[in-house]
Amino acid sequence: VCSSSVVGVTICFTKDKVLVRTTGMSAVVSFSASQYSSLLVGALARAHGTRALLASHHGPLATGLSPVAIFTSDVCVGHDPGWMHPEKPERLSGLLHAMRSQWVAEFGDSLQVLEPEINATEEQILRVHTPRHLQMLRDAFSRAQRWPLPVNLDADTAVSAGSESAALRAAGLVVAAVDTVFSNDSSLRRAFVMARPPGHHAEPERPMGFCLINNVMVGVAHAQAVHGVQRVAILDFDVHHGNGDAAMSLSEPLRMYASTHQSPCYPGTGTTKGRAGPHGQILSFPLQPGAGTTDFRQAWEELLPAVHEFAPEAIFISSGFDGHSEDPLAALKLSEEDFDWLTVKIAKLGGGHLPIISVLEGGYNVDALTRAARAHVNALSVRDPPALRCLTSHICSLYRQNTR
Repeated sequence: VCSSSVVGVTICFTKDKVLVRTTGMSAVVSFSASQYSSLLVGALARAHGTRALLASHHGPLATGLSPVAIFTSDVCVGHDPGWMHPEKPERLSGLLHAMRSQWVAEFGDSLQVLEPEINATEEQILRVHTPRHLQMLRDAFSRAQRWPLPVNLDADTAVSAGSESAALRAAGLVVAAVDTVFSNDSSLRRAFVMARPPGHHAEPERPMGFCLINNVMVGVAHAQAVHGVQRVAILDFDVHHGNGDAAMSLSEPLRMYASTHQSPCYPGTGTTKGRAGPHGQILSFPLQPGAGTTDFRQAWEELLPAVHEFAPEAIFISSGFDGHSEDPLAALKLSEEDFDWLTVKIAKLGGGHLPIISVLEGGYNVDALTRAARAHVNALSVRDPPALRCLTSHICSLYRQNTR
């Protein structure tokens, strides 16, 4: 069903998508209808004057889209911590299948997929990890090459024959994303690193919690050491507190770490709401088991003003989707709409112009992870000026009318 009831706007409705073309758009833009259902309240009031608002914006803001790059690699599927382990290869292979079979077509020019063959170097890893940590990993990787079963580092964390390549590639992809986003020759300013094993539990001297190398913090340190970035905010919405991210930010006044997470829950850190650390820039907002949309959004409504006040030059995200209601490892009751909502809020920081590098962490129900990650990528690609909000309100209204 198509509608041209707004001058200069053509809107078509399929079973699960809304396709939009406006005057001046170079391509049709695809939206998930569910992402905009929350905008229906007050739709008529916000839609008033849409034409004038659209006319007041030019360039990327006229389409509401900002290109996003996904950095990923099949090499990262090769990490296999063992039968029945929740951090299974299917987490990434499912995402790769969805990306290649659906997302590329749906997102069109607003999505670039990059699969560089780049591994993190020893120098890059040692900016955040100790030589002892690196040697511990090397010993485990060596044993895994000689042993047919996974080699355990602790009760939760194991490596296999493919783990060394996967871990070095995962951290290397974050470095590649940093180099791209901060390059003067690139138009990309937002990236999602879709890799595994995850990293936010890995401490300076200890792999733990499914994590071998702290991927996001390797990226933060690289941005600061190589690209001259100073103030960085690391935001973490994984259901588990990122003890590794926090430890690597604790003594660094130019790094702010802010997290919502379930508590009590693994790893048992971040249990007290508020600020911590010698510089007061480690922010925790623990959520009770069973907390859902309202608690989650209220928590971030409290945290984000502090992030804004910190005035970061770049944002890194530890993007864990295991707070989803369908996830087996915890008890929060979030949906993909909550991850979309938070991503939009984060993307607005700094007037919507800050470099953003998001790195996959948890999410252990493959279907829920795929849906949530897609919502996250879509939200990263959508800038939300008043013109776009008016337009999307109108889209939702027409969608409801045409799908009753």
